[in-house]
Order: sequence, then C-alpha cells, then structure tokens
Amino acid sequence: MFETLILMLDATMRVSTPLIFAALAGLYSERAGIVDIGLEGKILGSAFAAAAAASVFGSAWVGLCFGILASVGLAMIHGFACITHRGDHIVSGVAINTIVAGLTVTLSMYWFGMGGQTPALVGDARFLDITFPFADAMESVPVIGAIYSNLLSGHNILVYLAFAMVPVTYWVIYKTRFGLRLRAVGENPHAVDTAGISVSLIRYRALIICGILCGLAGAYLSTAHNAGFLKDMSAGKGYMALAALIFGKWRPVPVLLACLLFGFLDAVAVRMQGVVIPGIGEVPVQAIEVLPYVLTVLLLAGFIGKAIGPKAIGRPYVKERA
Repeated sequence: MFETLILMLDATMRVSTPLIFAALAGLYSERAGIVDIGLEGKILGSAFAAAAAASVFGSAWVGLCFGILASVGLAMIHGFACITHRGDHIVSGVAINTIVAGLTVTLSMYWFGMGGQTPALVGDARFLDITFPFADAMESVPVIGAIYSNLLSGHNILVYLAFAMVPVTYWVIYKTRFGLRLRAVGENPHAVDTAGISVSLIRYRALIICGILCGLAGAYLSTAHNAGFLKDMSAGKGYMALAALIFGKWRPVPVLLACLLFGFLDAVAVRMQGVVIPGIGEVPVQAIEVLPYVLTVLLLAGFIGKAIGPKAIGRPYVKERA
C-alpha cells in the first residue's frame, strides 16, 4: 500500500510539472491584468520548437532555448493585440491556440515528414533523470528510504525547477518593487500611471515572464516527459493550469496545491484504467479526469469558497490625457 502511494505521488510530481509552470505563467499575466487563454497555445508551440531544435542540434538545452523563444514570441503577439491595440483578451488567446494547433502539425509534416510529429529524441537531446547521492543505498531503509530514493530522487531538472519557481514567484510577487507594481497594475492601473510608471511596460514584462514559464512547460513535455513532439500533446494542460490558477485564487502556494491536486487526479485516472471494482464495475476514468474542471466550476459558483480575480483583469487601459 505504501509503495503504491509513493508511486502515485511520484507520478503526481511528473504530471504536475507542466501545470505548475503554466499556472505560474498565468499568475504573472493575470496579476498584471491580462487574461491569458493562450497558455495552451504557448505550451504547444514551445513543445514543438523545443523538440524540433533538440532533434536538429542534438541538445535538450538548445531545444529549451528555442522553446522559450517561441513561447515568448507568442506572448508578445498576445501583448501586441491586447496591450498596444487594446484588443479583446479572450479572442486573442483563442486565436493563438487555434493557429498554433494547426501550425505545429503543418511545420512538423513539412520539415520531418512524420505525420505531425518530430523524430524520437535520444541521449543528450532529452533531459534525463537525476539520481540523488546514495539513493540506491537508502532504498532498503523503511519509509525514509522509499521517499528519498523513489519519490524525491529520479526526476529531471525541470521537475525540480518547477517546484523551485513557486517560492521564487512568491518572493517576486510579494517582496519586490516589480511585484508591487505588477499587482497594482492588475488592480488599479490609473494609480500606477499617475505615479509615472508605464502600465504597458509592466504588462509586457509580465507577459515575457509568462512566455518563459510556458516555454519551460512545453519543453518539459517534449524533451523530458516524452521523447519528441506529438500532435496536440499539450492535451488541455493550458486550460487545466487556468483552472488551477482560479482554484488557487491567484496566489503562488495555493496554485501549487491546486496543481498537485489536479496532477494527483490525473495520476489516479491513469492508474485506474481497466480496474474493476466489485459492485461498481470498471472505473470510468473520464469521471476522474473531469474532476478538476468540476471543482473549478463549483469554486466560481461560490459553493466551495469564492475566487475573485484582479479588478482590472481583461480591461484595456486607456491613458488619461490632461
């Protein structure tokens, strides 16, 4: 029983990693007042760019750089539409998702001719798992050994980076001048503008950070969690990250817990495939997979607390003229 729990938690960490990156990306964006439905598109675009570059150059790190560049580029397009031209945030995000979904398949077929996927990545083209010192020796130690050897050890560097980004984000949002301005822009951009601070610049900087984090999420999917790019491999993780962001009420630590909860439910769904329970029959894994969205809807409806986003979120800012 304990071994099964460790395996479930290990799978939770792996599945939650792209959700954590993407949810923190959305946190920076939405705290600045930018609705980012386009998280899904940025994850998918960066996953393709990372896998394609890693395949060509034979380096996962080069792939990561290309993935981040692709994601930041898409974030800047979203910013150009929503900040510079004060367009509708939802429409821009949906457009990015739709374009990227088609463009990645088209480019992969044109460049690699493999039906919408990239060549399999091997060796240095992937981020490999890291084994902690003495992990093998401690495996036989009851409880602590299993946690150290099988749960904490054996993940790739991007998994550890995702969890490390949570305290970093907390520090940036709540303990730095930039974080104070970021939150102020999302709540009262007119006050920020009156203080002589550029609202547009703060929002663009937030979107750059958002793009970097989505780039990490996408690169993780194609060069660490999997060995290459597959069509629609983001599989709704951008939307699930948005749900985790709302469920965590736009705060880093609750967002992390929401991502872990959603990741755990996803791991349970995979684990329960084909399992027959006496008196019930085969477990419908779709019912488990839909739970994160059901919980988010209940939260938004006010049944399990209340989620109130930044006051200026989604509202184009028009500079007042003297």
